[in-house]
Amino acid sequence: MLSVFTLEEADQWNRIVKGFKQYDVYYLAEYTKAFRAHGDGEPMLFYYEDSNMKAINVVMKRDIERDVRFQGKIPRSSLFDLATPYGYGGFLLEGNVDDVSVHRLNTEYSDYCQQAGIVSEFVRFHPVLNNYENLEYMYDLTTLNETITMDLQVKEDIWNNLSTNKKRWIKKLKNVGVEVYWGRNPELFDEFQEMYFMTMDKNQARDYYYFDRDFFNSICQDCRYHAMIFYAVYEGIKIGMVLVLHGNGQLHHHFSASHIGFQHLASTNLLMYEIALWGSENGYNTFHLGGGVGSSEDSLYKFKSGFNSKSKTVFSIGKKIFLHNQYKELLQKLRDEGNISETERFFPAYRS
Repeated sequence: MLSVFTLEEADQWNRIVKGFKQYDVYYLAEYTKAFRAHGDGEPMLFYYEDSNMKAINVVMKRDIERDVRFQGKIPRSSLFDLATPYGYGGFLLEGNVDDVSVHRLNTEYSDYCQQAGIVSEFVRFHPVLNNYENLEYMYDLTTLNETITMDLQVKEDIWNNLSTNKKRWIKKLKNVGVEVYWGRNPELFDEFQEMYFMTMDKNQARDYYYFDRDFFNSICQDCRYHAMIFYAVYEGIKIGMVLVLHGNGQLHHHFSASHIGFQHLASTNLLMYEIALWGSENGYNTFHLGGGVGSSEDSLYKFKSGFNSKSKTVFSIGKKIFLHNQYKELLQKLRDEGNISETERFFPAYRS
């Protein structure tokens, strides 16, 4: 009933995923390749099927010993944990979903993880799909905050749902001659990485967010049918860029970057609007912009909310411990060394 697939079985992996009506780009094998190159772990697809329903979950399997705080302190390839690949995911359920089938899924999934030495799992559920529903039995669920999604099904609603401030910025950018284009040639990805690094420097981002050339090459090549870059041009200079993921009726804002010398033009306002128009023209239903940093209602969240104040999507997470004794032992190792900064929200706590 429960099967596991790796990237060596990518074709079969994708056939299974595309058999789900609500699948999204985050579940495809090629999406996970860039994050394996980034060091996020080994991608895995779990597929469950019984007489009533079927289910999929995509995860990154991480060797806990490779965490610098555990190197040499536990055997390599002995204990692992799972996390949703960067972005969103979690189990998708389809069919006659009832408590009996969910309990069976949970039993088989938990048994597999326990036998494989998997200590815990952290899930970032998909805000547009609301796939945390029906999984209260499997995970400790928490709804963190709202995210912003633009409805693209009626083109006129895109403009109507904008805040007055956004409309003003868009008109201003058009009046001064800013134009938006899109494409996916490798040179664009190279330019994006350079501008993105400048943006990360400005924002004093953590090291994790400095994705290297191999990462962007993978997005460009492996996700060739699901990724493109939109860019704003002013007086012949690219002043803003957005990396967009797309597939099965959904668009996602993935990363964005701005030219340091032209930030006063705030070109992302026009870029987001034009991306939404492109999506509507090409049959997409939603454009998910995400939320604030750490799911907070910060300035980033407020900026995004101006694109659709009526957005109702929420971001939920799930936590699950498979091996409770090992979880406690890992945590105690760090406590004994004073090498931990525990917070209520961080999970698993031994990685805080």
